[in-house]
Amino acid sequence: MSFTGSCHCGAISYTVDEDAPTKAMACNCSICRRKAPLHHFTTPDKFALHGSRDDVATYKFNHHVIGHHFCKTCGIAPFAEGTGPDGKAMVEINLRCADGVDLDALEITHYDGASH
Repeated sequence: MSFTGSCHCGAISYTVDEDAPTKAMACNCSICRRKAPLHHFTTPDKFALHGSRDDVATYKFNHHVIGHHFCKTCGIAPFAEGTGPDGKAMVEINLRCADGVDLDALEITHYDGASH
């Protein structure tokens, strides 16, 4: 079964071809402290973006290996794309933007991104 998500205005939406996650990661790096996403990582072959890439703006910082994407209209950041620590392509889903995911039921792992 798949799950979906979007930015606030709906210009950016996606489908992930896997079950809705029950676990997430919270990070304390400089950008995550400000945006407060709950991360789920998947592979590009399971991610389908709906709509136009023209609606997506991208911010890169630090090592420039992750494109932090956000909607040009509403500013919400539903996903990111980049290279994981293993060198493989990955897509990060902000579960705060996922439809039907019970955020209070997620098992949260904390990552010390501020130290890396």
